[in-house]
Amino acid sequence: MPKFLQEIKDDLNFIKSHTLQPQWYKVLKVFILAGFLAGYAYLFGFRKTAIFFAIFIFLMLLVHLLYRAKTEKFQKSWLDFIVEETADGPKAKSIGNFYYATIVFNVLCAIIISQWL
Repeated sequence: MPKFLQEIKDDLNFIKSHTLQPQWYKVLKVFILAGFLAGYAYLFGFRKTAIFFAIFIFLMLLVHLLYRAKTEKFQKSWLDFIVEETADGPKAKSIGNFYYATIVFNVLCAIIISQWL
């Protein structure tokens, strides 16, 4: 279990330290998600919102784990995730359209499934 906790800690450190998105956007997307969930709950109720949220988080976890594995813990380029070699070692430079398209796809899947159940 300590290795698993260390892996989570490593991921959290990467998420906090990366410069793939501006710092203000890292904070803003929490409010975007909270606002979306509030509106979804208002329109469709708590049950469908909880289902949506669980499915969305699960799908995004899969995306995260896929990128983590394919980039060898965010140390090499893969698809639209670009890593540059610097004097301090590899540094993530950018992430592109595929990543953001998967977010939109996952939102749509979560909406469809939450409405279907």
